[in-house]
Amino acid sequence: MTSAKTARRPHHWRRDLIELAALFTAVAVADAIANLIGHQPDGPYLLVASAVALVATATFHTWWARRHSNAPPPADPAASDPTPGEATGSIDGSGAEAGGTVLWRMRTTVRDAPGSLAALCLVLARLRIDILTLQTHPLADGTVDEFLLRAPASLPAQELTRQISGAGGTATWIERADTHDLVDTPTRVLSLATRTALDAAELPLALRQLLGRCTIHSLPAVSVTGRPTGESAPVEGVLEETVMRLRDPSGGVISVERPHLPFTPTEFARARALVELDARLGPRVPRSEDILTLPEGNAITVRRADRSDLAAARAMHDRCSPRTLGLRYHGPVGDADRYLDHLLSPRFGRTLAVQTTSGKLVALGHLLWDGDETEVALLVEDDWQRRGIGSELLSRLVQLAEEAGCDSVYAVTQSRNTGMVAAMRALELPLDYQIEEGTLVITARLTRATEPARVTEPTGGAMEPTRATEPTRVTEERTAQPTDARPAQRSEPVERARR
Repeated sequence: MTSAKTARRPHHWRRDLIELAALFTAVAVADAIANLIGHQPDGPYLLVASAVALVATATFHTWWARRHSNAPPPADPAASDPTPGEATGSIDGSGAEAGGTVLWRMRTTVRDAPGSLAALCLVLARLRIDILTLQTHPLADGTVDEFLLRAPASLPAQELTRQISGAGGTATWIERADTHDLVDTPTRVLSLATRTALDAAELPLALRQLLGRCTIHSLPAVSVTGRPTGESAPVEGVLEETVMRLRDPSGGVISVERPHLPFTPTEFARARALVELDARLGPRVPRSEDILTLPEGNAITVRRADRSDLAAARAMHDRCSPRTLGLRYHGPVGDADRYLDHLLSPRFGRTLAVQTTSGKLVALGHLLWDGDETEVALLVEDDWQRRGIGSELLSRLVQLAEEAGCDSVYAVTQSRNTGMVAAMRALELPLDYQIEEGTLVITARLTRATEPARVTEPTGGAMEPTRATEPTRVTEERTAQPTDARPAQRSEPVERARR
């Protein structure tokens, strides 16, 4: 602690002596000038005029300094007179604001030298672009600066990229942003960590939201047939420009690819920390349950399922007919049990189970992460079919897909599986049909409603309780002919269905 005595500023007697000498010198000079001019015929008038001029000069200097020192740049008249749309400032889903501004996410690499970032900021200020957030990713030979910008809508992206390149930025990447990007990075990372801690199935989704547009594949160490796949990664993971490979806590590898933008060491460290959190917490699934009543009065429970339900799922397989298993797995009925361990793993998606009051599983619904796409699959025991259970499961799976930010879901089935086709049609979503090698692939494009979640009523509306929110009706777009819009990688739908 510093006392008041020791904290007192030291007394500089030399400076006081110099100021006193300057004062005496100024008095002597002023007296000499006064004596020289005062003895002239018009001396007194000249002295008064000099005093007035001196006072006017000092006043003007003070006014000028106060007016122009530390003053902000002059405002743009167009910007200072906002239109009615700008005053409201509503932002649509694409990030464009009604007031003439848009949100951009921009990433560029600069030299790790003083003034590099300042040069970029000067260019952005000259273009009248507001910097909302800024992140820095250190590299071995430079720094990657990531900006969230609010720019005039009239400014094209090509011009912004050209200006940034002229200021020293290289490898510049830019894309449209939306209001979700306004959340600061620490808050977003903590939110993703919380979601991952509550549900193991959230890890792939959290990685995708953490790293932006990327493709995530969970590659198991052992195939569904029990043979090793050879997929492995070191504990610390591997970073190779646009691909990172992380060791999956449940075995195998989590592969993350982003061809359009290389990963930085900072992003790699964040992803690895999220995977390590998942590994430390172990298997976990939210234990929420919904009790519903069938039309005949039987009560059923819909809940999340995982590998702990493997024995009950195999028992349900034993009660299912060969026809039902064949419609679900599109292969030898004897191989059905081998797929359950993969299907029930939270790493590859989410599973909903329907359980009776006696604790017996009678239906399973799967939402499976398939790279950039999402697959839905249903299996209902023979004695419990045609009671609305399949439609209820499918509507809940679609709701989970919407909450996860998926644009579409697809189902691989057969044309004779009228129950699955009817359940997909009951979603009242735009549907695309495609027949590949005798297998029917139905894709439902999800609509982003204004409500937080969209729930579809079961077929016939007989199941209770009913939803308060009515589903948004969309005109269905169907075609009986195979389309060319399907990705090329779905050339083997039968193998995908067996997962």
